[in-house]
Amino acid sequence: MDVLTIGQLARQARVNRETVRYYERRRLLQRPSRSVTGYRVFSDDALRRLRFIRHAKMLGFSLEEIRELLALRINSIDTCERVRERTQAKIADIERKIEALRRMRRALSGLVTACSRRRKTEECPILSCLEASTIQHESGTASHSELSQH
Repeated sequence: MDVLTIGQLARQARVNRETVRYYERRRLLQRPSRSVTGYRVFSDDALRRLRFIRHAKMLGFSLEEIRELLALRINSIDTCERVRERTQAKIADIERKIEALRRMRRALSGLVTACSRRRKTEECPILSCLEASTIQHESGTASHSELSQH
């Protein structure tokens, strides 16, 4: 078993040292042991966990979801099924976010079109809209909170 300093661990996992410390505080990584000289040393398992966390974050999992996945990785008999269910839930969440982004794009596109049609004496429709409580777009009216959700 190789031992790694925090700098070596961070470099090999391609994260910042502060990220390692943050994950320790959030208890996603175990507290490291200390060498005889007092340096904190991490195991190969810490590197595997850190890479797992980084990859899961890249796929959109929250730290709480990652904590659950890590627990399933260790403790569950029916791990694959439970991980599949969580992954399907993540896909559904991503689909909702994509639809929200599409609504935002439609609303912004409508504002850009309105802006290009305005006369010099008229106020900017984009700024006027941002001051208003609702935005009109092709699929109806949506409040700012509806457009910025997710």
